[in-house]
Amino acid sequence: MSAKFEQAIALIDEKNAQDLNRDISNGESMPKELLYSQRMTDCLLNYMPTASESLQIAARAQHICRWEIPRNEYPMTKAGYMNWRNDLKKMHGDLTGEIMKSVGYDDEFIERVQFLMSKKSFKKDPDSQTLEDVVCLVFLQNYFEDFATKHDEPKLIDIVQKTWNKMSDAAHKKAMTLNYSESSFKLIQKALS
Repeated sequence: MSAKFEQAIALIDEKNAQDLNRDISNGESMPKELLYSQRMTDCLLNYMPTASESLQIAARAQHICRWEIPRNEYPMTKAGYMNWRNDLKKMHGDLTGEIMKSVGYDDEFIERVQFLMSKKSFKKDPDSQTLEDVVCLVFLQNYFEDFATKHDEPKLIDIVQKTWNKMSDAAHKKAMTLNYSESSFKLIQKALS
């Protein structure tokens, strides 16, 4: 990868390292969004080792500075949730664009990364689909167990079905090889039956 790429990744990590929210990985407390971004990269490179530079940056920056727009500042409704998500996507794209510009990427490359991050055409654009697959796989591998403790079965089945519908066939196969607790695996199977 290019020197620009290495600089962009370092700057994204620098931003995400400022997250005061913490998460645990291998017994170590880390800034939540820094850990998420590293999980995105690890999953992407495992899933698609030949991922382009633009796709790798889009994956790494997927949640850049997410804590700056808290969910609780929006109504706890579907419309409130959608507005929050749209505002986040814009902020993530703008911040990532500024970082890429600062290290010398051209406008065309920046627009491609921002397009991928928006996930507007993930069923039509192969890289967008790959990014959506990775988002879903990271959720299932790292966050579903905790999520499952906070919601009832009908909600979980709905979430699994919605997640599954966003994924490609290749991601479906990969998802079935992930490590789940017995209860989570049974719930996933039930959702998919």
